[in-house]
Amino acid sequence: MTALLDATDAQLAMLADLVASLEAAEATLSSMHAARDGMLAMAGRLAVDIARAAAHPDHGDMAIRTVAAEIGAAQHVSDRTIERRMAEASWLVERFPTVWQAQGEGRITAAHARVIVEAGAHLDDDTDRAAYAAEVVELAVHESPNRLRRMARRIAERFQERSITERHRDARELRRVWVKDLDDGMAELGARGPAVLLHGMFDRLSQMAHAVQEESTRASRDAATDGVSGTDDGGPVDGRTVDQLRADLLVDLALTGAPAGHETTESLLGEIRARVEVTVPVLTLMDDDTSASGSSAAGSSAAGSSASTPPAELDGTVPIDALTARTLAGSAVGWDRVLTHPISGALLAVDRYRPSEQLRRHLRARDQRCRFPGCGIAARKCDLDHNHAASTGGATSDTNLSAFCRRHHMLKHHSPWHVDQRPGGVLEWTGPTGRTYIDRPPPQNTVTFTAAPASVEPALTPF
Repeated sequence: MTALLDATDAQLAMLADLVASLEAAEATLSSMHAARDGMLAMAGRLAVDIARAAAHPDHGDMAIRTVAAEIGAAQHVSDRTIERRMAEASWLVERFPTVWQAQGEGRITAAHARVIVEAGAHLDDDTDRAAYAAEVVELAVHESPNRLRRMARRIAERFQERSITERHRDARELRRVWVKDLDDGMAELGARGPAVLLHGMFDRLSQMAHAVQEESTRASRDAATDGVSGTDDGGPVDGRTVDQLRADLLVDLALTGAPAGHETTESLLGEIRARVEVTVPVLTLMDDDTSASGSSAAGSSAAGSSASTPPAELDGTVPIDALTARTLAGSAVGWDRVLTHPISGALLAVDRYRPSEQLRRHLRARDQRCRFPGCGIAARKCDLDHNHAASTGGATSDTNLSAFCRRHHMLKHHSPWHVDQRPGGVLEWTGPTGRTYIDRPPPQNTVTFTAAPASVEPALTPF
């Protein structure tokens, strides 16, 4: 059954009004959130000013607690919650005023603002922070928060004074594992460590879980064929979900596997056989880490230069240090080479020494995630679908194929949603109410160059 095709004109008109009203309501809520943040920041500043005038030895800590307790009591909220909100609001209002202003105007939501602030939290230079915020806010107007997160991290990286290698070396010292008790005899196990290793662990658990499910399904079907009692529909005998299987496999590996905690990170990287996609700009592979500390001394003014080498990226989302990227690249049995335009940074082609599914690799590199507006599912987990159906003459080419997650793939085929592909991989979606939504391929993780200004010859002055 195709959703909404039987809707009347009046019902579609009502839906259009609801969409417009909700859009206006969301903008109003964003403005109100910004107003609340402004008042919370003002309350924090008032407490600090009172403490400074009275020369309090605790530098305003007790004054802030007192103000937070007053606000919390009036709102029936914990004073600790109010104190945390005051700190977050002050950080937004004082360090990212353009982000706060955009939220107040209803152009972005509180979720967008939180993503921008988190990605740029370590930018200490006021000029760099302002340039970063201005660039990301313009993206936030058109992107969902989950898509914006990877873009904001990539942009913030350009303004970092210290290289990703230096910061990763320090951050690794904070690796740890912890447990948090829950209700009903349950607990949570958390881990903090190098992104490549943790993503590799999760992906390996996922592959193992799917393998268990497939084996269970195969055994059930074989039993049904042999007349042995099994499931009626030939489904898996093992009724565990993928999440449950991942949890059980992790416990099994941790409690029964041979410990090898003495091994180095490099040797552990050599054990990764998971489907982890790492995008490494060629200049990052060529760059020497030993020059990183020296280059950072050039000052923040050059941090945003287009000539700076970007870090490698894990699954297009998490920046990783160059040494880890080189280790993985050196042990790879084959490389997907992503060719980008040196001026615009646009994706040109993807090739490999032994061509195999070249078009699929090209589309995964171009789209990077599901191409429905707001969706952030990685392209490697998506279906490739003809925008103009092949059954009616649609070409199997990059100009007619896009990556859609299963949810939005089904939505495209079983609802009035319609998509047209424009030049450059731009998709124009049309919803049931007739509104159009543009989705553009995300920018590539690459370096672009601009022509140097022509030197002006000095005029000859006659004697």
